[in-house]
Parts: sequence; C-alpha cells; structure tokens
Amino acid sequence: MTSSPTSRASRSPSPDGPRGDLFDPQCPTRRLLDRIGTKWTSMAVKVLAEASPEEVRFAELQRRMAGISQKMLSATLQGLARDGLVGRRVEATVPPRVYYRLTPLGLTLEEPLAALREWAEAHMAEVDRANRRSERQQA
Repeated sequence: MTSSPTSRASRSPSPDGPRGDLFDPQCPTRRLLDRIGTKWTSMAVKVLAEASPEEVRFAELQRRMAGISQKMLSATLQGLARDGLVGRRVEATVPPRVYYRLTPLGLTLEEPLAALREWAEAHMAEVDRANRRSERQQA
C-alpha cells in the first residue's frame, strides 16, 4: 500500500518538532506559504540577502522595491519579523531610523525564493503566450 501525500508516515520530522502538512486545512503551513509566496516578500528577501550581513533602512527598501506602498512594505516586514525571518532595529532619532536584516532563518529562504524568481523570469513569455491563447479562446 502506498502512502498518500497527506499521510503522516510519508513526512519526515523536522529537527524542531513535527513537520507541517500543506494538505491539512488546519496546518499553519498554509498561512506561512501565503506570506512567503508574495512578490513583496520575495523582493524584500532579495534586497536584504544582497545586503547581508549589513542592515537596510526602511526608506532604502522602499526605494529598491519599486511600486510598493509604505503600508504594504510595513505589513510585509512586520510579518517577516513575526515569523523570525527578519530582524528589526530602531534608532531613537527624530524621525526614528528603522533598519532591517535577514535572520539566519531568513537567509535560508533566499535560495528557494531565488529559484522561484529565476523560474518566473525564464518562463514569463510562455505564460504570457498561454494567457493570450486562453483569452482568445474565451472570446
């Protein structure tokens, strides 16, 4: 008998406890993938990884991530900090200077996100063609 993708026997345990199960509707893995799967998270991790081990100011992150609003950048960084992927340091100046850096855990996220970004860049033309074909067929 083969085990299904959701079977507990088919998953290897994590060094820090039981491993998540993407197919379990109650598993927090789904929420984590929602957060790390966004374009803004991918961009923030890339900018911070390129600067590592140095810190990057909030304003510099916003400048380098064209199109992101201050509110969205703040929410993205708060989520990454809450998850232990980003460290935050505030200098008590007026206005305060806020600096961010990837934590060791956050650094482990750069490689898989880089692979996903590379795949998207390499295959975007094919995806665009498929979208146009689909739009023509629906018209």
